[in-house]
Amino acid sequence: MIAHSEWKHDEVFEAVAESGKTIVFDADAEHTHGPSPVEAVLMALCSCTSVDVVGILKKKRQPLTGLRVTALAARAETFPRVFTHIMLTYAVRGQLSRKAVEDAVALSKNKYCSISKMLEKAATIEYQIVYVDGEPLP
Repeated sequence: MIAHSEWKHDEVFEAVAESGKTIVFDADAEHTHGPSPVEAVLMALCSCTSVDVVGILKKKRQPLTGLRVTALAARAETFPRVFTHIMLTYAVRGQLSRKAVEDAVALSKNKYCSISKMLEKAATIEYQIVYVDGEPLP
């Protein structure tokens, strides 16, 4: 896997993946042009575990109709300001077996999500599952 980042102007950088896909990062406090690199790591964690959970629930033939993963993270006060604690909230919708959902989330955290496994070397990662029926996902 190969990627590069190019400084565009001010605190704006364009990152390019081997696939040619790009993300604009903005390290300025207002993040006008895109997320900061650290925000993108948290976003990637949410997406990585979401991919796992959806895939596992599909394999278990669970009728998932909605999933939102939200991360609340704390960072160290001193540099490098790594994440020290991350709370993931999985809001799921559908007529689902609670055991299937709990198993899917645990498998993602403990086995499949490479981003989670990398981050847990510095941060405690915890999670909770919220079952939502007929309501918009929080």
